[in-house]
Amino acid sequence: MQLREDAVYSMVVPTSMGVRITPVNSQPVNSSDTFFMHATSAETNVASISSYLGLRVKVLTTFVKDSPIARFIKDDLASRHMEYEGKEVEQGGPWGYRHQFNIADSGFGVRGPRVHNDRAGEVGRTLNVKDFDLEKLFGEDGVKILHLSGLICALSPETSIFCLELARAAKKYGTKISFDLNHRATFWEGREEELHEIFTEIAGISDILIGNEEDYQLCLGVKGPEAGGKDVAKIDSFKEMITRVKAAFPNVSVFANTLREVVDVNKHLWGAILLEGDNWHVAQPREITVLDRIGGGDGFVGGMLYSILKGWEPEKWIQFAWATGAMATTFLTDYAQPADEEQVWSIWSGNARVRR
Repeated sequence: MQLREDAVYSMVVPTSMGVRITPVNSQPVNSSDTFFMHATSAETNVASISSYLGLRVKVLTTFVKDSPIARFIKDDLASRHMEYEGKEVEQGGPWGYRHQFNIADSGFGVRGPRVHNDRAGEVGRTLNVKDFDLEKLFGEDGVKILHLSGLICALSPETSIFCLELARAAKKYGTKISFDLNHRATFWEGREEELHEIFTEIAGISDILIGNEEDYQLCLGVKGPEAGGKDVAKIDSFKEMITRVKAAFPNVSVFANTLREVVDVNKHLWGAILLEGDNWHVAQPREITVLDRIGGGDGFVGGMLYSILKGWEPEKWIQFAWATGAMATTFLTDYAQPADEEQVWSIWSGNARVRR
């Protein structure tokens, strides 16, 4: 995949930042009195792979002015080696804007995790294309990959237009576009026709498209896979689905999605499938041990985009992505923090021995 050689930024992501609070020791929310808090968003989960491994990343977002949570988020992004740009929005009093809260436990064994999203008054819903200089970003500075998520795209009418205009500007200046469909039924309620049109346009000019069977059906109207039993049948049915998506969106050159079977909360079978041009690459499902499942899919996308940015051969894209996705499930932060590429490749090879 040919990327802009003169680009200042390897990756740019638009996002609505929030915080997640998680009980310690894998306990349920309702019975806990001690919590761990960290800054999070799906899009920065993806970008963290590149930022931790030394590539230049920029986050486009918005903040509540003078909020201690906003300060916490800014410091967190800086610690992840990410640059950020965002309008400071007045809170408007105690009942005004704030950063979203994600209240989630990790689950344990046979007790599944539970997630409660508290997004009332979310400042990220005000993201507006008028607050950013797209000509400077894509034209003067240059961006190699713009990564968009269906979560931020569907968050509000303003963010939908924001993502659409970002995609149009990226296309104009030769930036590659990655689009993770990430359908959420609650975000789409009452906006199905509007969002289908926007998602279809973005997908039509994207270079990389990520989604599961529900994403393709509900966002783009493409028939999903037939129900399959064994792993081989599932993979074949996913290949058939992606072939249909490719026919509908011929501009896309890379399609990818993860394969996950939950044995119990802490034991998953983790695999992936990727189509690059006419070449299929499959990571057969393997057992992984899970500390916290949130962010595994984002970690996979982050590893794939990093591999593309590094100019590796496509067969390595899915291997590195499988490993960064598996790695993300060993962290409580929703995103992997790789020390170096060697650590990731050790995960792919199954080498968990101590390094001294």
